[in-house]
Amino acid sequence: MSLGDEHGYGESARADDEPYGGGQTRTRLPERAGDPYGGARRGGRSSSRGLITVVAVVVLLIAAIAFANRSGGGPSSADGDGDKPKTAPTAATGKQPVTTRTAGLPSGFSHDEQGAQSAAANYAVTLGSTGMFKKDSRHAIVNLLYTTDAAARLQGPMDQAYSAGFLNRMGLDADGNAPAGSTFVSRVTPVGSTVQQYGGDSAKVAVWYVGLIGMSGQKSTDPVTSSWKTWTFSLRWTDGDWKIVSDSQQDGPAPVPGDDKAATSDEISKAIQEYGGFTYAR
Repeated sequence: MSLGDEHGYGESARADDEPYGGGQTRTRLPERAGDPYGGARRGGRSSSRGLITVVAVVVLLIAAIAFANRSGGGPSSADGDGDKPKTAPTAATGKQPVTTRTAGLPSGFSHDEQGAQSAAANYAVTLGSTGMFKKDSRHAIVNLLYTTDAAARLQGPMDQAYSAGFLNRMGLDADGNAPAGSTFVSRVTPVGSTVQQYGGDSAKVAVWYVGLIGMSGQKSTDPVTSSWKTWTFSLRWTDGDWKIVSDSQQDGPAPVPGDDKAATSDEISKAIQEYGGFTYAR
């Protein structure tokens, strides 16, 4: 099992010793003194594109309103569901997320397909967090989320992957701490999930997500960047909850980058400190 494929989303170091994906070592140098994000700005696009976008949004809104008004008073569906709406495969169920936690992490997911999806989404968030860069919290996370056999198999290779050398390349000290005045960012935000296989006590769930990783600080040469990936988990119902047997990742699908202006290091640090994460439910 390749740790480079299974436990991350960044491209800051080599795949053979980098738990956050493959790629070559890349150093980003600031173009403007005091702001390592200053050189990452996008140039402006033509005004015609903005006008086309506005027109397209207006047309879509009008179409959506017309469809909603039409479907609200229409006849029942032919399959006998009455006025029950048709649910798209990726639509949320509307059920509440779990309210229980173990060692501060969401737990107690339901023993069904929805519970498996919720577990996979929340596990992706935890495994993509800064807690994985510190030995004690990493061991606790792996022991909690994986089956006993999988955790025992992974702990050693993970400790080697999150070596002092790797942490140093990420701008962290040997204990996984960021320098004074800097904020290390590692965060996963699920966009959606799908069940690829389900067999009662086993499930295979894919989670599509956007990841953030990098160091936010005035002297950082590795600004926070985003990446889009799909994280697939093989889960087993064990001891009253879903546990990970194995997992893997692949790139994408990634949308076309927008015209957003890159934030400064101070803005990124402030946002990371002010905006917390969610407990995800399917």
